[in-house]
Amino acid sequence: MAENLELLTTESRNEQSMQIDTANPIDILRIMNEQDQLVALAVKDVLPDVEAAVQFVFESFKNGGRLIYLGAGTSGRLGVLDAVECPPTFSTDPEMVQGIMAGGERAFLKAVEGAEDQPDLGVSDLKELGLTKEDTVIGIAASGRTPYVIGALQYARSIGAKTVALSCNKNAAISKEADQSIEVIVGPEVLTGSTRLKSGTAHKMILNMISTSSMILIGKAYENLMVDVHVSNQKLKERAIGIIRKITGVSYEQALEALEESGLQVKTAIVMIKTNTNKQEAEKLLVEANGYVKKAIQSVAE
Repeated sequence: MAENLELLTTESRNEQSMQIDTANPIDILRIMNEQDQLVALAVKDVLPDVEAAVQFVFESFKNGGRLIYLGAGTSGRLGVLDAVECPPTFSTDPEMVQGIMAGGERAFLKAVEGAEDQPDLGVSDLKELGLTKEDTVIGIAASGRTPYVIGALQYARSIGAKTVALSCNKNAAISKEADQSIEVIVGPEVLTGSTRLKSGTAHKMILNMISTSSMILIGKAYENLMVDVHVSNQKLKERAIGIIRKITGVSYEQALEALEESGLQVKTAIVMIKTNTNKQEAEKLLVEANGYVKKAIQSVAE
C-alpha cells in the first residue's frame, strides 16, 4: 500500500498553504482557521452514515453490549479520549465504552513504532477484551488503510459484532471491512499529511456525536441536561444541584438535600422531587421506565 500513499486525499498538498513556511504568525493562523471551517461542512455531508453508526451503538447498549473504539496514533488517542469521558459525563461503567490503540496504553503518551502495521495485534487486542456479537467496534484511521484496524474489523465481523470504519479518504481500505463506513472528506491538510489537524478534528466531532447521541437515546439526558452526571467532586456536585433545580424549580437547599438522600444520583433525586416519593420508590419508577426520567415522572401523573 505504500506506493499508493500519495494518491490519498489526506496526503495531497493544499494549494492554500503552499507559502505557509514564509508567512507571519497571524497569516498562518488565518490559513489554519479558514481550513478548519471546512471541517464541519464535511461532517454535515456524512450525517446519514453517522446516524447508522449511532443505531448500531444504541442497539449494542440496549442488548448489554459495548462500544469499542480502535485505532493507531492520533486516531487511537481520539477514541481513548472519547471513551474515558463517558463515565464522568454519563455515569457509565468504564467497560461500556472503551478505547484501545495499537501499542497499548503506553502508546497514548509515546508512539510505539510499527504497532499499527500488524493486523494480528488488532485481533489479539479485541480477543483480550472478550469481544462478543453484542458489541459495536469503530475502527478509526484517517488514511483508511491502517493494517491494525483492518485486522481488528475483520475479526469483529467474523464473530458477528457490528463494525464501523471511520476515515478521511474515499474508497478507504477499512471501509471494505465494515458494516458501515464513514468517509469524511476534509481535503488536504495545511501541513501535508498531518492528519492530526483537519482529519483529527473531523473524527473528534464524529466520535462526540456517536457517543453523545447514543447516551441520549438510552435516557442519559432530560431535555438538554446531563441527568446522569457522575458526582465525583465539588464542581460536579454543584452542577448536579443546578441540574436538579432547573428541572424541579426547588431551592438550592432542597436540591442538595434530595441529592444527598438519593446517594448522589441525579436522576433519582429529580424523580423523588417531581413525584414526591422517597429514594426506593423513585428508583423503582426509574427501573420501570428503563432509566428515562420523563417516563418515570409521567408514569405517576397518568
